[in-house]
Amino acid sequence: MIKKIKSVKAEKRLRLHKKIRTQVSGTQDKPRLCVFKSNMYTYAQIINDDTATTVCSSNDMKESKMTKMECAINVGKDIAAKAKKAGITTVVFDRAGFKYGGRVKALADAARESGLIF
Repeated sequence: MIKKIKSVKAEKRLRLHKKIRTQVSGTQDKPRLCVFKSNMYTYAQIINDDTATTVCSSNDMKESKMTKMECAINVGKDIAAKAKKAGITTVVFDRAGFKYGGRVKALADAARESGLIF
């Protein structure tokens, strides 16, 4: 039997994400803004947990010749614009077990500046 080996850091983040998700939930009135970052890209989704649907999403996979921080800022602005188009002004922020700093903080600040309230 082959075991899949995960890093300790990844397991810790997933454990922390489960803990955060017990406290944070998105509703129809106030959906959840979930952020995920990989080594190369940054992703954001606005999720309604009542119906288990993704309202809108954004990522920086098409961006090129930009730093990761600039890409995260663009994702924050883009997700805020898509949320406004969908009629969403207030969200609950879910950092998905990542530390609130760097790209996660840049994305959150850009979304706030573009009009999302959280």
